[in-house]
Amino acid sequence: MTLLIAVFAALITTIIWYMSERMRSLKIGTLALAYWGASLMWLCDAIFEYAELRADYFTPAAEDMINDAFLGFAVVAFGMILWIGAILIKDPDHVVRKALFKKG
Repeated sequence: MTLLIAVFAALITTIIWYMSERMRSLKIGTLALAYWGASLMWLCDAIFEYAELRADYFTPAAEDMINDAFLGFAVVAFGMILWIGAILIKDPDHVVRKALFKKG
């Protein structure tokens, strides 16, 4: 479940990065790379888990699937939080700077 969620997040962010010049200026490529890295990590995890469990790998318990889904969504959310933090720090459109030094 974590692998699927990470791959879907990586695909969606990659498509957005490819289609939108505006999102490229907001460094969504960094987010896409983070999700691709998580996908690669969980692919390796799935390979080793399959080597250990064999056929039992394809019949997980419902509780394990729910835990894996929660972990996958938590990682996607955490990646977005880090990306938003990076945007706020880099401030490509000077929005934060304008708000902080607003005269009025």
